[in-house]
Amino acid sequence: MKMVKSLLLGSAAGLVAVVGAQAADLPVKAKPVEYVKVCSLYGAGYYYIPGTDICLRVGGYVRQEWAYGYGSNMTNGMWSGADGRFTRSDGTADTVWRTRAYINIESRQQTAYGTLRTYLNVGLNGSNSVDFSANRAFIQIAGFTVGLASSYFDHYSVAAIAYLVDSSSDTGDGGRTVFAYTAQLGNGVSASLSAEQPGEKRRSIGGIIVDAAGVPTTNFAIGSGTLNGEKYGKLEVPDIVANLRIDQAWGSAQVMGALHQVDAAYYGTLTTTGHPSDEWGFAVGGGVKINLPMIAPGDYVAAQVAYAEGASRYVVNTAQNSPNAYDGGTGLGYGITTDAVMATTGAGATGTSIELTTMWGIAGGWEHFWTPSLRTSIHGSYNETRYNTRANGLMCGAQLFAGAVQYAALADCNNDWSTWLIGSRTQWNVTKEFYMGFDVVYYNLQTASKGAIVTAAAAGAQPAAIRTLDDQDAVAVRVRWHRDLP
Repeated sequence: MKMVKSLLLGSAAGLVAVVGAQAADLPVKAKPVEYVKVCSLYGAGYYYIPGTDICLRVGGYVRQEWAYGYGSNMTNGMWSGADGRFTRSDGTADTVWRTRAYINIESRQQTAYGTLRTYLNVGLNGSNSVDFSANRAFIQIAGFTVGLASSYFDHYSVAAIAYLVDSSSDTGDGGRTVFAYTAQLGNGVSASLSAEQPGEKRRSIGGIIVDAAGVPTTNFAIGSGTLNGEKYGKLEVPDIVANLRIDQAWGSAQVMGALHQVDAAYYGTLTTTGHPSDEWGFAVGGGVKINLPMIAPGDYVAAQVAYAEGASRYVVNTAQNSPNAYDGGTGLGYGITTDAVMATTGAGATGTSIELTTMWGIAGGWEHFWTPSLRTSIHGSYNETRYNTRANGLMCGAQLFAGAVQYAALADCNNDWSTWLIGSRTQWNVTKEFYMGFDVVYYNLQTASKGAIVTAAAAGAQPAAIRTLDDQDAVAVRVRWHRDLP
């Protein structure tokens, strides 16, 4: 009996030893894995950042474009600089390739003051060379928007309807640095007040050199697109922009205005020469977008009109800035774009004022959906630049002075000018995220001082010659492939 008892006790001890050894070999229990969870509060594509209540969405796009006849820069546009001379050697290229690849990151979080939103869009952009840039970077909370966004003056979206942009205030890809507040008034009505970085909306104050009697003494070359220097002073106060907007099922509409300080530097180069009093430029406008589902789902028309004095970029932000165009024969067309004109340098300039430039324009278009994936738009714009009697006299006096460009008669000189364009874009959305399309646009420059006979100096490969100032036209094409990364 003792032997059986000893065997049982020995077996039990051995079993305990084996179990204890196995237990010691077991790994420590891992903490639960915190998986990324979908955030459905703000639509598709958002995920919670693990360990937080912040929802994050990452997207972007890759785009390739090819343009012909639009000049060597896809931003500045037709008739800009040397490209307007239309020779085989002036300018950089008639055919331009541009690559864009952007990543956007958006975060949203609920706070005691409403949704806190941040948005960043950064990437590569370039034609002849590729640069790193950021075209959106802003914070939104409790009605405030702070950072690089769109101007609150804008309503008509050129990028939505065209590849070759219409002449409008649309700040587009470049955006605008803003500090804005938007109040929601109910029923889709909102009101916004925005302080915006003024340098991004400055064009130039053209300086005309005068003698002691106030008579212009220096010429500037027709076709150069510029006067005798940039006379803006330092940035002092932001532009003040306001709008009243309505968004409803039928579409949207907006009225808007802007104040823009026009402050010149000194008449000469020294503080002792004095300076003219500051002027306040302004712009007013209105925009509308009307949905047309009765024609086809997705169809709409949109338009915007603007008028400005001393604030030309609120009518035309980038395209066709001070164009000049040679037709290759005896014709030449030009226009000077400024915010203002002033007399500068010399005793005769002292005490003279800044003369604000007037500009107005309209842009608009219609987009039609043939099928849910195939669409065509018709778009266009028209704008005029006008100088008052004093400004025109200063400019004409400088042009009449014997030199590189000389008018046959004073009666021919009138620096008012205008441009218009009309185009059509067709786009095929192969998938929801990938589309291909092309845009063809006709441009017309209605030249300043039409009919004048001038002696034009040599410019690039264009020889010195007697030319007639006459309207000019051109056609440009842009092709685009675009892939969104949702």
